[in-house]
Amino acid sequence: MDIQRDSMEFDVLIVGGGPAGLGAAIRLKQLAAERGGELAVCVIEKGSEIGAHTLSGAVIDPRALTELIPDWKARGAPLDTEVTHDEVMFLSETRAIHTPQWAIPTGLKNHGNYIASLGNVVKWLGQQAEALGVEIYPGFAAAEILYTESGAVRGVATGNMGVGRDGEPTDAFQPGMELLAKYTLFAEGSRGHLGRQLITRYALDRDSDPQSYGIGIKELWEIEPSKHRKGLVVHTAGWPLDNDTYGGSFLYHFGDNKVAVGFVVGLSYQNPWLSPYEEFQRYKTHPAIRPTFEGGKRLSYGARAITAGGIMSLPKTVFPGGALIGCDAGFLNASRIKGSHAAIKTGMLAAEAAFEAVGAGRSADELVAYPQAFRSSWLYDELWQARNFKQWMSKGLVVGTIGVGIEQVVLGGKVPWTLHHKHADHECLRPASAFKPIVYPKPDGKITFDKLSSVFISNTNHEENQPVHLTLKDPSVPVKVNLAIFGGPEQRYCPAGVYEYVKEDDGADRLQINAQNCVHCKTCDIKDPTQNIVWVVPEGGGGPNYPGM
Repeated sequence: MDIQRDSMEFDVLIVGGGPAGLGAAIRLKQLAAERGGELAVCVIEKGSEIGAHTLSGAVIDPRALTELIPDWKARGAPLDTEVTHDEVMFLSETRAIHTPQWAIPTGLKNHGNYIASLGNVVKWLGQQAEALGVEIYPGFAAAEILYTESGAVRGVATGNMGVGRDGEPTDAFQPGMELLAKYTLFAEGSRGHLGRQLITRYALDRDSDPQSYGIGIKELWEIEPSKHRKGLVVHTAGWPLDNDTYGGSFLYHFGDNKVAVGFVVGLSYQNPWLSPYEEFQRYKTHPAIRPTFEGGKRLSYGARAITAGGIMSLPKTVFPGGALIGCDAGFLNASRIKGSHAAIKTGMLAAEAAFEAVGAGRSADELVAYPQAFRSSWLYDELWQARNFKQWMSKGLVVGTIGVGIEQVVLGGKVPWTLHHKHADHECLRPASAFKPIVYPKPDGKITFDKLSSVFISNTNHEENQPVHLTLKDPSVPVKVNLAIFGGPEQRYCPAGVYEYVKEDDGADRLQINAQNCVHCKTCDIKDPTQNIVWVVPEGGGGPNYPGM
């Protein structure tokens, strides 16, 4: 299609309305106000509203937020449950061993942190940004990166609306917009589909370890008041995962009888029969966990990939015309199970570099002041001390716990050695014939649930008459490779029932993609063993609409 697109120009364009993107937008307008100048700042967000796609635990370290907005309490930021007590447990199938308080690693001590809905915090940040004059456009998905003739980023194009499943325009067709800027900051979250393209185009990961991811699956519950312990933070490791599979759970009591419960599984797991979703459901049946939820009501569900490789997997964050910030680059601290403070901080650092560059009359070059500022920041020190965490835990629960304990508890994170990731997650999956299929218990509809009922309460919706946004480089690979060798693992690693193998009339197998179920977690894009699945943005406004997550 030869399409004429309208365009808009800004000083700084930000792709993604999460904590990194909004932190950057707010800082840019603060600096403009301090210097008495004008700066055109735009944020576009693929979710139907700010916060719609935001999913996190979340225990929030307020350090970066306090730097950004010192009077956030007076302004009514929705961080009102301060952590009162930490518990760390190791689970066997029937027992729970509590870690003594003195032995809890510093990264899992949450004094001074807050339990909150990150989605609500992001909505509040959006209000602060708009009050400063930031232009925010939710429901607009950045579908394409635009480049200058010399190869610098000059902005993005939003996706066309009203394109049918066959790729042809419908009666509702509307062309996308070209959004152009002197600098574009990419803040799409973990495994951003444009961030991934930028990393490849500019070889930003040339000097980094392979990135490592996890999938985080979360439910929000309202429990019986007698069981609620406001401010309690519980983390577990062990059962139902085996010793060789990285993962664990979180359980946070906050608000009015609310509990956020979730399960994280490292995507470097080897067994293709494993289902992270089913492991989460099984976890809730543990005798130390189940009583919390008996008599309660599940309110919402969601899932999201987590960029967990740490500082050794961090790519170069700048390129001509822009930068990667937040989880689009991979600033999460896996040892603390926290990334929102890092997202806000890196958004601020990139904003300061972009502001100075625009003020100096520059455009479309590298914002080298951003990585320099990160290198001298408290965030760099924090991530450097935790640099070996994921590498230790990849050695198994027992060895990993001992290694992390020595580094973090005994030596305080000050160690002379550095461990490295050697393989990307998709390379770790082994043939199905090497493992026994896992038979998971059927859901009871009270504590445990099936995928489709879970997707229903994530409020996920997509326009059905549009091209499938889960694309295949080679349509023959799923049956020839994934099903034949790995037992069809996409049926299990997807937490939303998007992928299923069905029989044709002639008995042949076919991969069916139920794209309307997709919660935009990006797990398939990461874990597919041949990297044949490529996630691209659907129409803006589609996907989940997480309430209070």
